[in-house]
Amino acid sequence: MRFVDTNIFIRYLTDDIPDKADRCEKIFQKAVDGEESLYTTDMVIAEIVWVLESYYELPGAEVQEKVEKILNTPNLTCPNKDMILTALVLYVKKNIDFIDAYNAVILRKEGAREVYSYDKHYDRISWLIRKEP
Repeated sequence: MRFVDTNIFIRYLTDDIPDKADRCEKIFQKAVDGEESLYTTDMVIAEIVWVLESYYELPGAEVQEKVEKILNTPNLTCPNKDMILTALVLYVKKNIDFIDAYNAVILRKEGAREVYSYDKHYDRISWLIRKEP
């Protein structure tokens, strides 16, 4: 198993440096073909979302599509994949920051209903009650 870092995904997804994008695509094709086992982390996914939003200025729906493509790659393992996919839907549907969406999904899983925050995005999530200290 080999770890895949953020920049490999970014090169592949954006094709902004075609030579590197082609080499990255070969890695993912090997995974699809069952010749390679890949691993990445939740933090890498969060960084991908941030880079695609901030640097490449992609809209949320396009970010969601690209990250779902990554997470659905055969032979690519990512912890909490299902929670990330759920958070991506919330991120787009409620127009909130991805990290807030991810935290909300974790809180729901843990049975937490209240959150201390000044971030009003949490008000858009029906299962949470935001409280300011």
